[in-house]
Amino acid sequence: MRRGALRARGVAVMLAASLTGCAAGSGAPARVFRAEAPSRDYVDRVETLAILETLNATLLSHASATATLTDWCASHRLGAPARIVADRIPVEPVPATSEQRHELAVSAYEPLRFRHVRLRCGDVVFSEADNWYVPARLSEDMNRQLESTDQPFGMVVAPLHFQRHTLSAKLLWQPLPADWDMEPPAAGSAPPDTGVTPPKVLEHRAILSLPDGTPFSEVVETYTAGVLAFRTRRP
Repeated sequence: MRRGALRARGVAVMLAASLTGCAAGSGAPARVFRAEAPSRDYVDRVETLAILETLNATLLSHASATATLTDWCASHRLGAPARIVADRIPVEPVPATSEQRHELAVSAYEPLRFRHVRLRCGDVVFSEADNWYVPARLSEDMNRQLESTDQPFGMVVAPLHFQRHTLSAKLLWQPLPADWDMEPPAAGSAPPDTGVTPPKVLEHRAILSLPDGTPFSEVVETYTAGVLAFRTRRP
């Protein structure tokens, strides 16, 4: 065993000498790469970006934002029970643009209704939503609920088995600066300051349509820093 260990050591020494000779012979200086432990702040920012991208991908892959937020609330223990409430905010109705009417396949004179709500679970507000919808394409009971209750739109129209077509999805805040992956910071350092988490972090714009493709709602959802609230509440 001793002879084997000495032989292995000798091979290692010879290999190292050979590699050194190759580097010297090439005329190029040998580059030594050292893995530095990233700062805590840097890791926090990477984790935050991963969380936002996870939520973004989940919203894009599901028809109902309400169902997605319900699952998000439950899995991150932000409310007990995990129930999404739509607080209706009394605001001046925002007229639909001609582009929106075209997307909803309605004429310039067909009635549309506007609903502005804050979606929350417990005391945590997850998003604010502006919703333009065609009342003639919903049932009478659905219209009544949307006008008089705190039920989220997605829950009220769930019996329609609607489909969601995303028009745009964008992060409103980048936790990391541009080219962050090209210059990973060394231990104890921090990336350039990108500011504290802003109130709004993600925005989706989508059309909801019936199974036959008839659109009945356009929604703009602005997700807040509340979707990250579990990070400050966990032990």
